[in-house]
Amino acid sequence: MSTPLGSPWPSGAVREADGEVSFAGVRASALAAEHGTPAYVLDEADLRSRARRYREAFESAFAAVGAEVDVYYAGKAFLSVAVARWVLEEGLRVDTATGGELAIALRAGVPGAAIGLHGNNKSDEEIRSALEAGVGRIIVDSLVEVDRLAALAAEAGVVAPVMVRVTTGVHAGGHEYISTAHEDQKFGLSLAGEDSPAMAALLAVLERPELELLGIHSHIGSQILDPTGFAVAAEKVLSLRAALAARTGRLVPEVDLGGGFGVAYLPGEADLDPEVVAKAQAEAVASICEGLGTPLPRLSIEPGRAIVGPTTVTLYSVGTVKPVTLEDGRVRTYVSVDGGMSDNLRPALYGADYHAEIVSRRSEAEPVLARVVGKHCESGDIVVREVQLPGDVRAGDLLAVAVTGAYGRSMASNYNQVPRPPVVAVREGVSRVLVRRETVEDLLALDLG
Repeated sequence: MSTPLGSPWPSGAVREADGEVSFAGVRASALAAEHGTPAYVLDEADLRSRARRYREAFESAFAAVGAEVDVYYAGKAFLSVAVARWVLEEGLRVDTATGGELAIALRAGVPGAAIGLHGNNKSDEEIRSALEAGVGRIIVDSLVEVDRLAALAAEAGVVAPVMVRVTTGVHAGGHEYISTAHEDQKFGLSLAGEDSPAMAALLAVLERPELELLGIHSHIGSQILDPTGFAVAAEKVLSLRAALAARTGRLVPEVDLGGGFGVAYLPGEADLDPEVVAKAQAEAVASICEGLGTPLPRLSIEPGRAIVGPTTVTLYSVGTVKPVTLEDGRVRTYVSVDGGMSDNLRPALYGADYHAEIVSRRSEAEPVLARVVGKHCESGDIVVREVQLPGDVRAGDLLAVAVTGAYGRSMASNYNQVPRPPVVAVREGVSRVLVRRETVEDLLALDLG
């Protein structure tokens, strides 16, 4: 009899009667035999379900207060042609942060009008590509970008749709590096002061006939598990919208409250509930606008990790197993796998915590304190800092790390000249490659000698 693994694993992950784990009906051993390890294994049905749930939750919550909402999938979490198609089919738009992400969305057939382009330092080439594609919005991140964008729009003979990204001062989410709304960081324009940089940028956009001011954009952080920060940020953004209207007579039609919705990484944790956060955001926006005496704007949000993160595991093969005696007399078992920080940078970069299990067999051995480490020439190459694994863990076992869909492949590198793993989709007992494995030949082809 099979048993669902539950959170934090993909919805289609079950442990079969013989102890092996299957993902959406495909056994771990079959995945390793066909696609090799390491490999990112993505549950397509789970991703589609999460995308649909976010769209339906926010549409329902904002319809209840008389507002419309768009859900943009934040492609920076992970973007491929197939994933862009899937989220489009589930009714989402796509948010991109670079020309490369934009190109993938366009190749997937996402209409330009359903794409947004972010970036704190967009190149002229990226802006030209966005204008040529007719993207629905370009998010301006600095005052100097206003003039650059206006000049490029004039060159293209189009009017560029613009949102201005502001920093609200609200610090929410996980590690400092991924909290993106406090003042001392690279993103957006400060709201501080009556004649703030944010207000100056809004006024500058209104003065340029080559630009159409759609609205104001805010993003307060990542891995947010308490929705309170969204309401505080909404109050600041909507107040700026009202202040601009009082000053110019122009009430911008749209407001974007960003993403950063948190997910469970460890057993016992819970995702931020889309229905709960949608209802809280809708009620907060309605209440704030009523207090300001302004009509409701069209809203948008940008979930990325919350849609793709829990849908994917990284499947590894175990190599060296090494018991190490600690200063306090405990023994920690170092379990080396055939990947590492090149396919999951977050533990080294942020100290992020992950969960791992042996997925190729059942074990009756007593669990031991283990640390899952990679194969790279770096002492900080740690995949899972602390986890209980069977005491008989051995070379050849298949080990899976949960919740690697967000930023695993997106942040992957060729450190130590290790080729990046493939992304393999699983659905209804069938697997297929979305992004193929890199090869040494790929690496050599870039080296011109």
